[in-house]
Amino acid sequence: MTNKKRWALNLSLASVSFLGSLFFINKSNKTEHTKEIPKFFSGQAPYIFAHRGGMAVRPEQTQLAFDNAVAYNLDGFETDVRLTKDEKLIVFHDATVDRTTNGSGKVSDHSVAELKRLDAGYHFKDINGLFPYRGHNEAKILTFDELLKMYPNMYINVDLKDAPDSYEGTVAPTKMYEDIINNDAQDRVLVTSFYKEQNDRFRKISNGQVAIGASQKEVAEGFIKFNTGLGNTYQPVADTFQMPTQFKGIPLTSKRFIQWLNVLNIVPGFYGINSTDLMVDLYRKGVHTLVTDRPDLGQQFKASLQNNK
Repeated sequence: MTNKKRWALNLSLASVSFLGSLFFINKSNKTEHTKEIPKFFSGQAPYIFAHRGGMAVRPEQTQLAFDNAVAYNLDGFETDVRLTKDEKLIVFHDATVDRTTNGSGKVSDHSVAELKRLDAGYHFKDINGLFPYRGHNEAKILTFDELLKMYPNMYINVDLKDAPDSYEGTVAPTKMYEDIINNDAQDRVLVTSFYKEQNDRFRKISNGQVAIGASQKEVAEGFIKFNTGLGNTYQPVADTFQMPTQFKGIPLTSKRFIQWLNVLNIVPGFYGINSTDLMVDLYRKGVHTLVTDRPDLGQQFKASLQNNK
């Protein structure tokens, strides 16, 4: 199921009883429930993260992509991880290797050694319809541990992709925590998942040492409660909301909603931001984190902020 369809399902289910008053806002949204902001967010805002390293211009989740994002002076990467057959976390989005590599089959059916023999630049096509990175030495699958070691000065926003009811899903949160601790990366990693169960598992394991994002279910609950005047009843657990800009034509980017999140110390972030104008608009509304497929646009936006100081 695609991310868009997951958003549709979760928001649809959560909003059945509220649709008639979706955008009604009243004074009861004032709330005293605040939480401490973790060190992950203590750097200079806004954070600009390269989605899968910057998948519009380089093979996703490869050193080619991550190096390119570093070259454009972005703050960090948005990545995903999957568990391998030998129980290592690799930086990879899909459950299978077919879409992005010259291999086939499930990630969980392959060892790290087998996965590293694949060409992760095989299917990447540039704007001219060419395949410039096939066979490139830096178009290889990385382990999450390698990513942490290779880029010690970058923030990393990582999504646990394995489903919570799978064997891989039960093991991945522990492996994630071990990789973070072994690299002393507690303050520069943000762990997220679309699944609330995975967030809860990692929260229990990490015991507050690592920043954790909200699941789709948590975001939907907060959005609906705010827009129905029940914001004062929302008790935040997650450190950040990371969202698309809209759902079925319903914008998730209202200034009031973003301000409400900031009051609760829930750091607001949006992904799929591939326009400098949109970056400017969201930043002015109070958004902290912007995730883009285009590192070059992220650099342009940051330069514009410096020029306007």
